Amino acid sequence: MKYIKDLHEGETIRSIYLCKGKRSAETRNGKPYDNLLLQDKTGTLDGKIWDPNSQGIADYDEKDFIEVVGDVITYNNNLQLNIKQLRIASEGDYNPADYMPTSEKSVDMMYEELLTYIRGISNEYLRRAVEYYFVNDEAFIKKFKGHSAAKTVHHGFAGGLLEHTLSVVHLCEYFAGAYDIINKDLLIASAVCHDIGKTKELSSFPDNDYTDEGQLIGHIVIGVEMLSDAIRTIPDFPEVLANEWKHCIIAHHGELEFGSPKKPALAEAMALNLADNADAKMQTLKEIFKDKKGTDWLGYNRLFESNLRRTSEV
Repeated sequence: MKYIKDLHEGETIRSIYLCKGKRSAETRNGKPYDNLLLQDKTGTLDGKIWDPNSQGIADYDEKDFIEVVGDVITYNNNLQLNIKQLRIASEGDYNPADYMPTSEKSVDMMYEELLTYIRGISNEYLRRAVEYYFVNDEAFIKKFKGHSAAKTVHHGFAGGLLEHTLSVVHLCEYFAGAYDIINKDLLIASAVCHDIGKTKELSSFPDNDYTDEGQLIGHIVIGVEMLSDAIRTIPDFPEVLANEWKHCIIAHHGELEFGSPKKPALAEAMALNLADNADAKMQTLKEIFKDKKGTDWLGYNRLFESNLRRTSEV
């Protein structure tokens, strides 16, 4: 197969991709065409079928594995595939693992490091509550290891949730060492658990899409509910500590308009928000700059509210 990251403008390819998305549209002249989002483990690619009724285009749907023949062009500084032929691929034609974007880091090594932080939580109530999921729940562990942290914006790949969580823990460890007003156990427990609700908010690959629960409730509220389930299994868990822990999860997006029901009111909640935001934005930049060479300006980015470019190489 021809991986998306290896495509170049001007070549004609025949390859199998996952049809991640499909949308019908019309040109200004009223002519129908199809917009596709193609995916493999190296990334995504916009595709266009300018004549969906052509004999060379078979019927297909989202989430199908499709073999396409087309020309690679550049449009708005991004590669695009103009598709001339399309057929549904047979199961033996492809390996599903080739179509799941995955972390470049070892999932097992990252998880073992995360467990080291969990073992280091000295507060018995917090440690046992975190272990409820991350040590004792095999189904949760399997799902957490393979899950993404987002649909598209950052860490949108298998293992992304674990990678993001560990990065947030690293940043929080620094904050706890630098500022003595922080309760380290509370902050580390919050960092480990801040996005556990995403295991229910988003479906697993290859879908990696919002579930009904995710659409209706969202990962912050789901996460707090999951904390409550763990807390109830531990006799005499201090009510004040439970509320402070839940507050850190509730407030970790920092602002009401970003989905947090409450703004941070504790030092630990503020530190968690800063760590979560920093890692999300830096990973987003990493993914934006991936495979972009040179120092050409990339255009205005709505998330950062700025025109972006890579740093020059000295």
